[in-house]
Amino acid sequence: MANRAQNLRVVDPVLSQLAIGYSNAEFIADTIFPMARVAKEAGKIPKFNKDHFKLYATERALRAKSNVMQPGDRTFIDVALEEHDFSVPMDYREGQEADFDLEASNAVIAEEVIRLRREKLAADLAFNPASYGAGNKVTLAGATQWSVAGSKPIEDVRAGREAVRKAIARDPNTLVIGASVMATLENHASIIERVKYSQLGVLTTELLARIFGVERVVVGKGIYVSDADVPADIWADSALLCYTRPQRANAQRSVYEPNYGYTVYKLMGEVDKYTAEGGKVQYVRNTANFKTVLVGADAGYLISDVNA
Repeated sequence: MANRAQNLRVVDPVLSQLAIGYSNAEFIADTIFPMARVAKEAGKIPKFNKDHFKLYATERALRAKSNVMQPGDRTFIDVALEEHDFSVPMDYREGQEADFDLEASNAVIAEEVIRLRREKLAADLAFNPASYGAGNKVTLAGATQWSVAGSKPIEDVRAGREAVRKAIARDPNTLVIGASVMATLENHASIIERVKYSQLGVLTTELLARIFGVERVVVGKGIYVSDADVPADIWADSALLCYTRPQRANAQRSVYEPNYGYTVYKLMGEVDKYTAEGGKVQYVRNTANFKTVLVGADAGYLISDVNA
């Protein structure tokens, strides 16, 4: 049935390419949950633990047996992709009167809505303490919260780095923080002390990465509006340390590579059109099939409730 429904849709290649090429600089989900394509909407993907990050002996002597991973090291997660679908209407009169390409604009709006949803799903998963084991998370309170004078964010991040290193034998290479956390760090005495001797004396993500001892700091700046029309940060007052495998040049991501997480997808940003109201209203529709999955929780460390 799913394939039949898909075949009934006539995908618009121009609008699809426009949607795929669109990007919102405020969104960071792809940084920690990189896209990995799969062939089917349901299946199994590997779950990674410390065994998948081990340094195995691979040398083989002449005529010796091959090196073999011991059975039982590999476990799998059942993943069922979810379809995300959003349409934007355009009356034929609006199309005639518009001084711009309204169809293309609607394609971007539909893409933006689905990307916003994907960003929120990623943030809710990554910043949820329930996603991690007891040794891979901490909740700050009182005097330890970074917005309180005398707190120790550098030491807290250092402890998180060590927890990940002990769990997977690799240092986390990425620190993800919300915009409110970045604002707190910009005014934190211990951070200011280290920044004031820099060339500009202004805290940047590059400087922050050096201070915290990670390869990169990523700030989630995305905003969503609740049903009550109240704006809120997508990425809350938490900090996530994680290991994300660097992208290989000219190579697609694979769910079989050990990593913190993936956005597993079959379709992404396919745009088609359909009409209603006797052909007087045209809908531009964006369809995506994906699931955001945390496949290596040991490769992450969450610091929650950073701000008081």
